[in-house]
Amino acid sequence: MSTGAQSLTRKQILSAALKHFAHSGYAATSVQQIVSDARVSKPALYYHFKDKAGLFQALVDEAHDERYRLMRAAAEDSRELRTQLVAIVASLFDYLKKNRELMRIAFATAFAAPGELPKGLSYLEKCERNFEFIHSLMKRAAKAGVLNRRFTPRDLANAFYGQLNSCLASHLLMPDSPLNRAAAARMVDLFLTGAAAKKRAG
Repeated sequence: MSTGAQSLTRKQILSAALKHFAHSGYAATSVQQIVSDARVSKPALYYHFKDKAGLFQALVDEAHDERYRLMRAAAEDSRELRTQLVAIVASLFDYLKKNRELMRIAFATAFAAPGELPKGLSYLEKCERNFEFIHSLMKRAAKAGVLNRRFTPRDLANAFYGQLNSCLASHLLMPDSPLNRAAAARMVDLFLTGAAAKKRAG
């Protein structure tokens, strides 16, 4: 089998697995359902993924890795914090609109009961890595004197990251809420209203 054919088969399996995991959950999804939907054999699935748990892990990894890549790419075009944060939020809004099922799985890992997820699922390190990227932006901005010194960079990163995740998760529940650059700018401005350094009188 050529490399291109292998890649296509892998994508077919991931797409079918995503649909079932997102709508039925991990425990209720069988390997047979996935291979039937993907129109591949079980050996083909096991060639690309060790087992059903490995397939679920691959989807979780994809969600967190792409989120990290998008945040880094969005922040590259500016050194100004507001511009960076608006670009990050807008890019993640776009990603959510195109990948609702994948984002639903990523968020579900944080709240699912132990029996609803594969044993040994790894995602906390990637969550921490993504958070630390936002933390690095806050540390740089704090050093430049553009953030309120009453709060530590970690406090601010926690506040912003929590606000961002809440906004993304709420859209999964209320899909008609706007997700665009204007909404991203409003969210960032709401955050910075409390986080910005206070100007001295006179």
